[in-house]
Amino acid sequence: MVLPCDGIGPEITAATLEVMNAANARFGLGLSFHEELSGFASLRAHGITLRDDVLERARTEFDGVILGTQSHMDYPPLSEGGRNVSAGFRIGLDLYANVRPARSRDVLPSKAPGMDLVIMREATEGFYPDRNMHKGVGEMMPDPDMALSVRKITRHGSMRICREAFKLAMQRDKKVAAIHKANSFLMTDGLFLECFRDVAKNYPEVETEELIVDAFAALLVRQPERYDVVVATNFYGDILSDLASELSGSLGLAGSINANAETGLCCAQAQHGSAPDIAGQNVANPTSLILSAAMMLTWLGEQRGRKVLMDAGQAIADAVDRTIDDPAKRTRDLGGTVNTDAFGRLVAEAVTREAVAA
Repeated sequence: MVLPCDGIGPEITAATLEVMNAANARFGLGLSFHEELSGFASLRAHGITLRDDVLERARTEFDGVILGTQSHMDYPPLSEGGRNVSAGFRIGLDLYANVRPARSRDVLPSKAPGMDLVIMREATEGFYPDRNMHKGVGEMMPDPDMALSVRKITRHGSMRICREAFKLAMQRDKKVAAIHKANSFLMTDGLFLECFRDVAKNYPEVETEELIVDAFAALLVRQPERYDVVVATNFYGDILSDLASELSGSLGLAGSINANAETGLCCAQAQHGSAPDIAGQNVANPTSLILSAAMMLTWLGEQRGRKVLMDAGQAIADAVDRTIDDPAKRTRDLGGTVNTDAFGRLVAEAVTREAVAA
């Protein structure tokens, strides 16, 4: 299922589909793509930004979802149809694992040379008021001059994101850092750390570290190369993953998936926002969504034991790297002059060329 959504979403989605079609042809994946309205287009047509039947079809009929960027801050209130599309998928499909890698590249300027880490962010609870209550939201205003917010941390949510972090670490450098603020949030972050330690007992070969979130933010700037897999609750993971991606080169280069290992559902989603200031100008960098789609193929291949999907995901990631390596093929945000659609074609050609060379 493909949902272009808002702002630059339709443009970067079109470029991503061009790359996916090239991989589909090269590896004989047998993929087909079905587009649904979402965001403002859905609001105009159906009175709501994300329909329940779209979620249900994503759950029951499709292998994965490619989700474009959303302009959630500009949506009307929920009562008027302004449903958070991203949160709708994460909660509606229980996509608890938001996987966000950050890797510096030698060919691009970076404030964090040597960074190669993955942040495993829990995405279904935490401080987010639209996903921590069975009914209603987790924010309230007892009077006009006071606002309160409730944070929800559960053993179930903490255990499963920690398990995914350790499983990933076993495929990488066998190091996991847990990020917390248990010195202040004694119960909520205390519960998260308790779960982290319980899971760690099953992985004695994995080196663990527990870091207070503000200290980790400083260390991420100072010693980015020392971290491998980082696991965090929703709010911390959201902020830290943007920081890591920007330090490693650009938020526009950061892939991201939302997944559930138990149900096998996965959604590819760029880390960045909808950039309405450049929407429709064909100048946005589609790399983040392209890499997110590649991550989704790899993840689905691992879950289903289909090596061809993993090969296709890696081929797309390699094609992106080869394209960015050439300054003449970079988008404007990376100092080049290449448009959104042209970059998609260049990466698609790199995927195809590799097949010819092989």
